[in-house]
Amino acid sequence: MFLTTTKRILKSGMFSFWRNGFVSLSSVLIMMVTLFVIGSIIFLGAILDSTLAEIRDKVDINVYFVTSAGEEDILTIKNALENLPEAKQVVYVSRDQALEEFREKHKDDQFTIQALEELDDNPLGAALNIKAKEPSQYEGIAKFLQSENILSKEGTPIVDKINYFQNKTAIDKLTQIIDSAETLGFILTFVLIIISILITFNTIRLVIYISRDEISVMRLVGASGSYIRGPFVVSGMIYGLVAALLTLIIFYPATFWLGGVTQRFFIGLNIFEYYLGNFFQISLIIFSAGIIIGAVSSYLAVMRYLNK
Repeated sequence: MFLTTTKRILKSGMFSFWRNGFVSLSSVLIMMVTLFVIGSIIFLGAILDSTLAEIRDKVDINVYFVTSAGEEDILTIKNALENLPEAKQVVYVSRDQALEEFREKHKDDQFTIQALEELDDNPLGAALNIKAKEPSQYEGIAKFLQSENILSKEGTPIVDKINYFQNKTAIDKLTQIIDSAETLGFILTFVLIIISILITFNTIRLVIYISRDEISVMRLVGASGSYIRGPFVVSGMIYGLVAALLTLIIFYPATFWLGGVTQRFFIGLNIFEYYLGNFFQISLIIFSAGIIIGAVSSYLAVMRYLNK
């Protein structure tokens, strides 16, 4: 009995989808707008995450050591920093490497290079380049460095300067920008999805309104609520499936056209490559959203007529 009823509901739902061709087309187009918004939010989220990750990666602090600091002592501090939960990466820059980088940076400044050649010894000390997992964690790393009694074996301080305190204002500002961008992105995503669902819900209500006489007749002959709702829910799911398929097809040329633009303006992220690389996950989200929105919207919309 259950299988027979299910087959009838599925058959009736598919028949209703094809019978109301113009109305079904309108519903599919509206749902495509909804799913396109959801898909666009996925791409915008990827762009935002990529941009923020790149910005985070450019933020760091440096610990500069005096020229007499021993390499063993510096590496001991490096190991201590690497054990901090806030530290993402700690890179040791030797005196020779620092000198080489300084020469490369000022290769066009003949006066600086000439002055450097006149010195008997390398004037630059070694350094540690530290990257934290989040910009807000640099303060904790700087406090750790200050709290540690950083001395050499002979009892002489070996740290010359920690540039966090010179960059603190910029780091704090960047932290605020990242936090605000993430919060704004979440709020915008939530609002756009709610608006899209409401548009779809009202469109499907219009579809069911056209069938109100049919619903009344089915109630008069004693059809159960689930039997009446079933075909409309099936039709809603078909709207979602068709809309999802068409949306994914449209995304292919759209992301292909925008791929070069996003790569140039959003720190190397090619949205077309992202779409192809994450096609399965994006398809799953779009299809799931289409089916769920269609089914739930149809279910809720038909309740109005069943409760009369």
